[in-house]
Amino acid sequence: MKKWEAIREFLIITFATVIVAAAVFFFLIPSHVSVGSISGLAIVLGNFIPLKISAITLVLNIFLLILGFLFIGREFGAKTVYTSLLLPVMLGVFELLFPNNQSITNDAFLDMLCYIFVVSIGLAMLFNRNASSGGLDIVAKFLNKYFHMDLGKAMSLAGMCVALSSALVYDKKIVVLSVLGTYLNGIALDHFIFGFNLKKRVCIISKREEEIRDFILHHLHSGATIYEAIGAYDNQPKKEIITIVDKNEYAMLMSYIMKTDKNAFVTVYTVNEIIYRPKR
Repeated sequence: MKKWEAIREFLIITFATVIVAAAVFFFLIPSHVSVGSISGLAIVLGNFIPLKISAITLVLNIFLLILGFLFIGREFGAKTVYTSLLLPVMLGVFELLFPNNQSITNDAFLDMLCYIFVVSIGLAMLFNRNASSGGLDIVAKFLNKYFHMDLGKAMSLAGMCVALSSALVYDKKIVVLSVLGTYLNGIALDHFIFGFNLKKRVCIISKREEEIRDFILHHLHSGATIYEAIGAYDNQPKKEIITIVDKNEYAMLMSYIMKTDKNAFVTVYTVNEIIYRPKR
């Protein structure tokens, strides 16, 4: 099982890296928009260095990996090394397959939006597998270690520096799109990383507590916690049920509560992440 799980994870990481490479090749490179990433920096440097974008990206990633191992330590692991090297290789493959690559939309703004959407899917798959595409992640960790910056702020700073570097080559429109794209890319990435894992924390106070608890345990097959609560108005003890459910379970639970006890007091919170050991 461990062997097949390792193979499955390897295939997912490879597929996710191909998605990232496709987003860069088909949307970022033709538009010249330097959304904050190593590939974006490679697009800018391509105007000064007579090499293909894939080759520049490979050199930059290798350089950053070496710096990372020297100054940060071996914190990156085999997954980050693999994706850092696979990304430029896949860019090289696309360059061979599509030598006359042109913008699909013929509009830099639309290219930027398409890039953000597609690359966020790939990066979210990588992050959910505890991997990354390397590049600016290493720069961010360097800033975090030696300048004591938060990783999020360090990542944003590195990305904005890459976006602003487009001013050395391109016009104001491309610079604005690069900065805007870098900002929107962060928002989209957060949505794709956390959006798929969102759950609901439902707190219920009801006179039909036993029936609702039975529904949660035996119909939703979910867990619950019971708290003793005292009403401030009547000073009477009550039981509060707290459960965490996904979107489908939430819809079924709320429907059941409305049928069972319309006077139930219910509060709902959004939960981004749950860390627990499932019961066997």
